[in-house]
Amino acid sequence: MKTVSVDMNQLSEDYRRIERAILFLEKHASRQPELKEVADSVGLSEYHFQRIFTRWVGISPKRFLQYLTKERAKEMLRSSRSLLDVSIETGLSGPSRLHDLFVTYEAVTPGEYKSRGAGLEIVYGFHPSPFGECLVAAAPRGLCFLAFVQDSGRETTWLELLKEWPQAEFREDHGVTGALVQQIFAFHQGVYAEPLRVYLQGTKFQLKVWEALLRVPAGSVISYRDLAIQIGLPDGARAVGNAVGRNPLPVVIPCHRVIRGAGEMGGYRWGTSRKKALLAWEWSRFVEGERLGI
Repeated sequence: MKTVSVDMNQLSEDYRRIERAILFLEKHASRQPELKEVADSVGLSEYHFQRIFTRWVGISPKRFLQYLTKERAKEMLRSSRSLLDVSIETGLSGPSRLHDLFVTYEAVTPGEYKSRGAGLEIVYGFHPSPFGECLVAAAPRGLCFLAFVQDSGRETTWLELLKEWPQAEFREDHGVTGALVQQIFAFHQGVYAEPLRVYLQGTKFQLKVWEALLRVPAGSVISYRDLAIQIGLPDGARAVGNAVGRNPLPVVIPCHRVIRGAGEMGGYRWGTSRKKALLAWEWSRFVEGERLGI
C-alpha cells in the first residue's frame, strides 16, 4: 500500500491564512472587496488563494462573500429596514443586485423574505407518531413544517414554527393535520400512496440537497461526501451537512438516511436514537420485507 505523506506544517499554515481571510471578509463585507485585495491580505496570489480557500471552505471566496452579504441583508430585513437601505449598507449597488442575490441563493425575492408569511394562514396540530409526538403545519400550498417534540416540550417546538413563519396567522386544525400525519407515516413499497404536496422555504443549494435526499431509497444510507458528489460538489460535504441539518420536513425529506463517511451514525437534530429507529423501521419494511417476500 502506498503511503501518502502529509505536510502538517503546511496544512496548519494554510488554515491560519484561511482563518485570517474569513475574518477579513467578515470585517470588510460591506464594501465588497475584490479577490486580489483579500488574497493580498494573507500574502497569496489570487490563483493560490482561490484554490486553497475553496479546498478548505468548500465554496469560492466570491460565494462566501455573497453568503455573508445575504445573511447580513436577512438580518436587516427582519428589523424592517427598507430594501434601498439594505442594498447600500451591504455594499450592493442597488435593490436590483439585492434582488438578484436573494433570488439566486434564497429562491425568493427580498420583499417575499421580508414578509415571512404575511397574509398566509397556516394550520397546525400536535400529534402522536410511530417516532414520538410531532408538530405538523400546512399552508394552502402544502405541508410546510414538521418537527418532533423534544424533552424541552411543546413550547420549544412551537417557537421553532413561529421562527420559520413569523408573519403568518395560525389556526389549530387537527382534522387537516391529522390526515397529513397519517399520510406521512403510511409508507407503501417505499412511496406515498398519494402525492404529498409540500411548501418549502430554502436556498437554491438547500433545495438541491433536499431533492437529492429524496432519491436515497428507503432502508438505505448515504454519506455526506457521496451526497455532495451526487450534486456535483465533491468538496462540499460540510456545506451539504449544513443543508441537511436545515431540513424543515424530517421523514418526508429523509435526512435520517445520511451518515458519516466512516459508517458512523452521525448526529441528528431530533436525536440519534430516533435516527436509528427510523432506519431500522425502514429496513425492516423495505429491505428485509422484500427479501422475505412480505
